[in-house]
Amino acid sequence: MKERVHNSSNLIYSVGTQVVTRKPVQGSHGQSIHPSGAVGVIVRSPVDRSHSYRIRFVDGFESALQHDQFVQLAEFKEGVINDQDQVLSNHGLLDRVIFRCVIGSQAYGLDDENSDVDRRGVYLPPANLHWSLYGVPEQLESDATQEAYWEVQKFVTLALKANPNVLECLYTPIVETATPLAQELIGMKDIFLSRVVYQTYNGYVMSQFKKMQTDIRNQGQVKWKHVMHLIRLLLSGISVLRDGFVPVQVGEHRESLLAIKAGQMPWGDVEAWRLRLHEQFDAAFSSTELPERPDYERANAFLIKARRLALKDSLP
Repeated sequence: MKERVHNSSNLIYSVGTQVVTRKPVQGSHGQSIHPSGAVGVIVRSPVDRSHSYRIRFVDGFESALQHDQFVQLAEFKEGVINDQDQVLSNHGLLDRVIFRCVIGSQAYGLDDENSDVDRRGVYLPPANLHWSLYGVPEQLESDATQEAYWEVQKFVTLALKANPNVLECLYTPIVETATPLAQELIGMKDIFLSRVVYQTYNGYVMSQFKKMQTDIRNQGQVKWKHVMHLIRLLLSGISVLRDGFVPVQVGEHRESLLAIKAGQMPWGDVEAWRLRLHEQFDAAFSSTELPERPDYERANAFLIKARRLALKDSLP
């Protein structure tokens, strides 16, 4: 993804920022001192957008300008390339989703009447847009509908790194959409499993454990949902290393995990279970038959095939 000039509705530009005027700059008597498009530098910034900036131009002349009367020089030079959202909105990228599945509580078997449906998947951008100046986003997201779709290369890269969320997409029992190309990807899902699972899952577990420690330190108690996911991730990691398969549904552990989520399992029991699972995780790593690394060659061949198919108008 290309680096872009970032802006927001609350941003205040700092002193030293180079800017381009959007309209002619006038002097004290209404005469035009500099034309629209003149370059200046901010020498004084306001505390908010309701007040003006002080802009100095190359001849030393200074003028008070409001935020909407100029643009950053870097943003001006990018032009329409910077307005990626407008460009992408005309290409219907959500229509390019080749794989749509459900993960999260619905797929785990941990859902209740308040659970959302979390949809994830893969989209294949059209080749012309992918090759264009604008590029394509690594992920399409919708908070309103709890959906997120990775661009195919991003998805494959994360899978090779044993990202748990991505691996669960490939192994979830709830698949809603899968084009022939996506079915091919699902059919080769085992190439992404390797001993790297141990390091990646350990990293996620440590991240969740750090959240727990922070919650205890700041609030005097843990967030039980974080604890549940830590245990669930350990259970999953053990199975991956032992069996070469990602168990999405929690099966026999459902009631215990829901008890943790509800805060009904004593902390001492949870901690004892966590420590036992860490020992089993280490033991599973020591005896796993998974390869040292995933199959990069097959993953790369699939990606090249997907890129070639993206030249066609129809979705492969």
